[in-house]
Amino acid sequence: QVRLVESVGGFVQPGGFLSASCTASTSIIFIVMCWYRHAPGKQRDVVAAIDANSQTKYADSDSVKGRFTITKDKANTLVMQMDRLKTEDTDVYYCNGKAGWDYWGQGTQVIVSS
Repeated sequence: QVRLVESVGGFVQPGGFLSASCTASTSIIFIVMCWYRHAPGKQRDVVAAIDANSQTKYADSDSVKGRFTITKDKANTLVMQMDRLKTEDTDVYYCNGKAGWDYWGQGTQVIVSS
């Protein structure tokens, strides 16, 4: 059974830094791994994606470009580094792996507040 286990979230002040990680329980090869964000009452939106060739793509919104960085190692550990965090980045972030099926992490809460 494939499980994606995310690191514990965090509380940071605006302008701060936080790194979220997600580790797969097996060596399954994901076609794409992504980070999504989900606010209450809203749909889950993709923030960043990385494919098996380590090609990355970020949400079209300018809000994350240049501030969020997605990486993945050979052990299927997905990381998203979030820099210069803003209050509007507050959300629950989910990692996702696509391999003929969507696999989801349990979600990690990120709170940005002064």
